[in-house]
Formats: sequence, structure tokens, C-alpha cells
Amino acid sequence: MFQSRTHNCGELRLSHAGETVTLAGWLENVREVGNNFAFLVLRDYYGTTQIVVETEEMMKIVKSVNKESTIQVTGLVRERESKNLKLATGEIEVVPQEINILGKCRHNQLPFEINKSKDADENTRLKYRYLDLRNPQVKKNIILRCQVVAAIRAAMTERGFLEITTPILTASSPEGARDYLVPARNHPGKFYALPQAPQQFKQLLMTSGFDRYFQIAPCFRDEDARADRTPGEFYQLDMEMAFATQNDVLTTLEGVLRPIFQKFGKYERVSEAPFRHIPYNEAMERYGSDKPDLRIDLEVQDITETVAGCAFGPFQDATVKAVAVDNFAEGRKWIDKLLADVEVQTGNKCCWFKVDENGQLTGGISKFLTDYTAALTEKLSLKPGSFVCMAAGKKTAAQKTAGVIRTMMGKRIPGHFDEEQYAMCWIVDFPMYEMGEESGELEFCHNPFSMPQGGKAALEAAEGDIEKLLAINADQYDLVVNGYESASGAVRNHDPEIMVKAFQMVGLGEEDVKAKFPAMYNAFTYGAPPHAGAAPGIDRIVMLLCGEESIREVITFPMNKTAQDLMMDAPTTVSQKQLDDVHILINESHLQ
Repeated sequence: MFQSRTHNCGELRLSHAGETVTLAGWLENVREVGNNFAFLVLRDYYGTTQIVVETEEMMKIVKSVNKESTIQVTGLVRERESKNLKLATGEIEVVPQEINILGKCRHNQLPFEINKSKDADENTRLKYRYLDLRNPQVKKNIILRCQVVAAIRAAMTERGFLEITTPILTASSPEGARDYLVPARNHPGKFYALPQAPQQFKQLLMTSGFDRYFQIAPCFRDEDARADRTPGEFYQLDMEMAFATQNDVLTTLEGVLRPIFQKFGKYERVSEAPFRHIPYNEAMERYGSDKPDLRIDLEVQDITETVAGCAFGPFQDATVKAVAVDNFAEGRKWIDKLLADVEVQTGNKCCWFKVDENGQLTGGISKFLTDYTAALTEKLSLKPGSFVCMAAGKKTAAQKTAGVIRTMMGKRIPGHFDEEQYAMCWIVDFPMYEMGEESGELEFCHNPFSMPQGGKAALEAAEGDIEKLLAINADQYDLVVNGYESASGAVRNHDPEIMVKAFQMVGLGEEDVKAKFPAMYNAFTYGAPPHAGAAPGIDRIVMLLCGEESIREVITFPMNKTAQDLMMDAPTTVSQKQLDDVHILINESHLQ
């Protein structure tokens, strides 16, 4: 059958009355009013149109199909008696002269009601994602994503960037996450890796003489899922600039991304450019996080010296951080829930006190702080009705716990959270190195390919001194939007001598660098330009634009929280022949 339509289901208006049209779409709903009278809702990508069945012949066809079948309707457009001005097509209806069944739904019972699919269990939605996407409310996120990507491409091209694709099958590289490995059939015992990012390739492009590069790049990391991170694959705006400084990159991205948030965002207010620059150490001190949500007006304060000598056990030999609010009206049940939620999220306990109408400390650990009332009042600007929540421990742990306290208090106590805006900032001056939580040894803090501030001289001056090495900053930067890291980048280390020296600090020698990064190391020995770049996350940015809390809502076919594609039943087992072809032997004892 030749399938055609003269109009789509969101197109017809009162001006079309009297015309004979052909529509095609999904049978969304049927409401029978009598034996030979029914109202149908026909839906396609563009909208819905009401179809009114008035004959026995047409009714017989309608009764023979289930909802969500695809049908073609040819009929006369007429003005509706009872108009629905909330719909674009709400002033007209179509009386069918012919109905053809194009694709029959063979299921009497759907796994969920299409227009209410967001209320269904997430795994059910993911298993039947092709039905979930029929919901216009779900589909609109994907449409927005397409529009955003198109706008980004146009903006980057306008600024002289070339869109260049880089390989998907490449070599394994130590970039901070687990690789997805692909066995090489023609090279027994060897593996390709799916790229965690096009990091090395884009730097090689700069070395090759390309001046400005970008791509909407797929990246693959074997990581656990979070609300703002999908396992498996994600997409980023990967970009790099030759002969560029940090400011060149930040200014370029502000010019690209701010208009995107202005045009497509849920909120009207967007931070003015240039965005605020906050050094990493300042962010950790004031906000307890390197991705602070600046919509919250609370700040973390250090009271370590203020409570020095306090008999409260957790405060002894510890860093103590506090978050204070005025006009606190919540009760003990609210406070207990706050403390419990902080402990669940951080694994650390926190404590509290209030200020009564006489300016005295009360509740919580106030009995330990009586002698510190005046000092705390001055330090925290306390007033009658103030509430203070505190975290103590090693410096980093106290900072991060206080950061969670700040966020929870800010969002739960009225008047401290200005939600309807996009509050943007750059976190800059990240530490080059950190002590690994698991290894207890010196590790790269962020990106091993970043240029250390001070170059080779700074590394040589700190060599052998852990404290000095930990004090070295890198030319690294993150874009933070409403508490989410939305881009990460750096001025790159383009000098092979500095690169070798930087890796020596973490126990890797020149031969290790040559072995792990042979192409990049060798390319840099042929004269590499200074270069810098960044990679905003497409999925996360679209999530923020849509106002969604889960990143899976803006990905067309996402995996679930355990990295399973329930729709395609992946990952799955393969045949023994497939395993033999790639020289893989499964150790059954490891599958238990």
C-alpha cells in the first residue's frame, strides 16, 4: 500500500474546514459514545487530531484495532462544536471516509499508559523505551537535545572550529576510569579500548597544525551510574585550541554555552559573562565542594581555632567547619533527619546547636560550647534564633561533609535557595596532585595532561617533598552550573620534558610515559604548539536545560543503573565460536 499524508496531526486549523485530508499516526485513544459513534485521538510526532467516527463501516474498523496501532485516515475537516483551545488543532475534527490499518498493535494490554509513562517503573520504561518515547513529554527532551546539539555545532563552526571525528577503537590509556576493552581478532591476546575521551587525539590534532577542533564525541567509561551520570557511554562537546590560553578557552565557551542556556533553558535567568572564577581551595573552604551550587546563599565557615581546646571528642585534633542560619524555626525531628541524611550521603556524623532568645547556646552539643559562646557569636554572627550545624575530622572530610550540610540546609530552609536560574562559575587552580584515598600515594588530581603552574621549575623545586608537590596547582578548570560539573578542561602540557617530570612525581619514569603515550610523546618532540581545551558534557547540560533530575531522561536509549540495556538485552552471552574467533576463554569459576 502506498502510505501518504497530506497533513500532519498538529497542522490542521479552522481555515482547513471543508478540505479532504489524509492523516497518519498512532491511535492514542478511542471513546465510544454509541453503537456507531466514537471520538478517536490520532497522534504523530507533531501533535494530535480528533477523529469523529459516525458510520457503522468506520466503527467496525475501529473496533478491530487496539490502541497504539498505526492507521491512515482520509476524511473531511470540519469545525468542532465543542472546541478545545488548549490544543493547536482544537477547533477542528476530521470525519473519516476511509481508515487503513498500517501497523497493528497486537497487544490488548500495554505495559503502561503512553501519556503517563513517566509514572511507570523505570526498568519497565527502559525495557519498552520505544513506547516510552511515544509520550510527547518524554519525546520533547530528545527533541530539545537535537536542537541544542545543532545550535552548538553552528556556534562552534561560526567561531572557526573544524568538526573532526576521532577513532573509536584505540589503545587503553590511564585516564581515571575503567576502560571498555575490545579483543583484537587478528592480534591474539591484545585488546583495543573504547576511548574514555578523545584527549590524546585532539592534542595530536593541535600538534598536526589544526588550529581549532571540535566534535560531539562519544566517550566510554565503565563507571557506576548516578542521577547525573549514565554508565557506559556519554557525549561531550570536545574542543581544543592551538596557541591558546586558559582565558581563550573560557571566553569561547561562555560565548557558546550562555546563549544555549538563554535560548533553551527552563529558567530565564543565566549568569552574566564572564562567569565568576573561584579557585579550588576557596571553593572547598567557602562551599565545601568543587562544584558549588551558587543558588544557595549559605557558606561554610572554619571554626577550628574558635573552638580550640573544646572537650567535645570529635573536635579534638580535628578541622571543624560550620554552617549557620538565622531565624531557624524547625524542630528536633527536622534536625535529626538532617543529621541522618548527611551521614547517609557522606559516611560522617555532624552535630548542632541553637541560640535561644537570650543569646545562649542550647540543644545538641551546646553543653560543650558554653565557654565559647562569645567567640562563636562573633565568628558566626549569631543571633537569637540562629541554628548551627557542624562537621569535624580531617580537613578534606570536614570540608566535604560541611558542603553537604550547606546544600541540604540551603534547599530545605526557606529563603536560602534561589532555584529558578542558572548560576554558573569557573572553578580554577586545581591541585596538580593529591594523595590517593585507596593507594595512600601521590596521584594526579584531575588530568595528567595538564600544565603545572610554574612548569618544570615548580616540579623540580618540589621534588621529594610531598607537601610542596601537593601545593602545586595546575592550569585546570571546571564549569559548574547549579552544582553540577558541566565541563572540564585544562591548558595542556605540550613539552615532553615537563610531561616526563610530571609523571616522575607519581612514580612513572620516561620509559613508562613513552610506553603509555607513545604517539603523543613522540609528536611533542617534533615541536608542539601551546594548546588548551575543554569538554562540556552534552547529556548533563541537556538535563539542566530540561530541569530533569535524572540524566536518563535526556538520553534516547539509556542503560539502567547497573549498566544494562533492558530493551536490547545487553550485555549478553555470545557463542563459543565468537569467543574462539577473538581468542577469549571464559573462566567459569569467576562467574559464580
